[in-house]
Amino acid sequence: MRPLPQLTPTNEWFWTSGADGVLRIQRCTDCKTLVHPPVPICPACRSRAWEAAVVSGLATVVGFTLNARQWLPDFEPPYVVANVALAEDPMVRLTTNVVGCDPGDVHIGQEVEVRFEHQEDVWIPLFAPTGRRETASRVPEPRRPTPRPPVTAERFEHRAVLSGVGRSALGRRLMRDPLSLAVDACLAAVGDAGLQLSDIDGLSTYPGPGASGMSEGGVTAVEEALRVRPTWINGGMELPGQGGAVIAAMLAVASGLCRHVLCFRTVWESTYATLGLAGAGMGGRVSGALYEWRAPFGAMSAAHWIGMNANQYLHRYGATREMLAWIALNGRANAGRNPAAIYREPMTMDDYFEARPITSPFGLFDCDVPCDGAVAVVVSDASVAPDLPKPAIRVDAVGTQITERVSWEQDTITHEPQVLGPAAHLWTRTTLRPSDVDVALVYDGFTFNAITWLEALGFCGLGEAQDWLDGGRRIALDGEVPVNPHGGQLSEGRLHGFGFIYEAVMQLRHEADARQVANARTAVVTSGGGTPSSVLLLRRDGA
Repeated sequence: MRPLPQLTPTNEWFWTSGADGVLRIQRCTDCKTLVHPPVPICPACRSRAWEAAVVSGLATVVGFTLNARQWLPDFEPPYVVANVALAEDPMVRLTTNVVGCDPGDVHIGQEVEVRFEHQEDVWIPLFAPTGRRETASRVPEPRRPTPRPPVTAERFEHRAVLSGVGRSALGRRLMRDPLSLAVDACLAAVGDAGLQLSDIDGLSTYPGPGASGMSEGGVTAVEEALRVRPTWINGGMELPGQGGAVIAAMLAVASGLCRHVLCFRTVWESTYATLGLAGAGMGGRVSGALYEWRAPFGAMSAAHWIGMNANQYLHRYGATREMLAWIALNGRANAGRNPAAIYREPMTMDDYFEARPITSPFGLFDCDVPCDGAVAVVVSDASVAPDLPKPAIRVDAVGTQITERVSWEQDTITHEPQVLGPAAHLWTRTTLRPSDVDVALVYDGFTFNAITWLEALGFCGLGEAQDWLDGGRRIALDGEVPVNPHGGQLSEGRLHGFGFIYEAVMQLRHEADARQVANARTAVVTSGGGTPSSVLLLRRDGA
């Protein structure tokens, strides 16, 4: 029993086209470009004329993940979620399941052909091996993009500072109202900046009033609790990653709209699950761009979406899971110095490899830790820097540009999507270079995310991370590029982006105690475990 897509006038032709055993894909009738998922206009020639074109049904596996975890009640593991490139155009890809073989036999380069599974009024396109293999790669070589040059020499980033940070209690299953966590963090941040609530004239958050234990209720809930009467507010998911809430606040301050913006982020996933809320609303059919094209194949998690890319990376560059292990081991070693971290016990390479599998190539210690907690950051006009009780943290530059399709499987699949663009954009807005960075706070929702960010930011070449890590020595606390001194989301807990900003401020203020990076004056902070994402380059006042 798969989750089935909700049929609409826009998608019904696709989900029912298998009734005659033939795969159909949208095709522009003017320029003949194949397009998937369907859209109302050709992205190549802008024509609105299209047809449901018959294709051969042959494809090549370009990414896959062997799932070992039960995500849905009636979708038994193990099963393979795969990204397959159509024979007619390898840049047109479908997320699907590979069937008709042992799941362990699925591999990159395997040729497959469509076969349909009929459930109710839907024909699900699955793919089975033909027994042939593609000898040439169907995936283009990744390249660092060339972002648009800055419009002016002025930088809005320099007109704002991070003036205060605060954090609530952090833990597993705290069994607390998430709004109370948000209030704790907000009050702590305002006090840390030496301000009163009456000084706050803006509120900014991510993801707004989201579900699944990922929000306290957004601006509406926090404003109702604090009554700060903001001049400006911002909240939502379609920002440049979680850090987009801070970047939006900087823009509001730089424009003169606000003087002090309170940014906040709350998660309560552990309590949410313990209260039995995680299964609520799972009935019915799926719709929307995020799940319609993935849920019918059991691809319910970012672990699946990113795991497919991770396997493409390992295949392309000849890397091994040991590369991923060094990210996990480094995070755990650092978390041992962080009294707030959830997992502080030492971890060995054997512990890493013996952990239960989740979905290949990820085991338990490749995945970040759901938790309860909140972080708040105050963004202030730069003119207040001399009056702050603690050193101001300057923002040297941001990286936000989208240079790829905003998709998990249709563009870059050798790395995490939406990372190469923001990273390249960052370096167009500063005279600093990767060699100037003292500490790297890189998003590690999965170990592979951190690998992708390190390569995208230019600490090493694309595909070179395994050798560059030098057995974890290069990213250690006393290494050339200390990574996630607090333990990252893999060991401290999934504070979903804002935990990295908090740690960057602690490091640059030299308040990180046992985990302090010596003489840290610059930090790079990434956010977004997929699409979209952003980067902040921070420096200590006077650096």
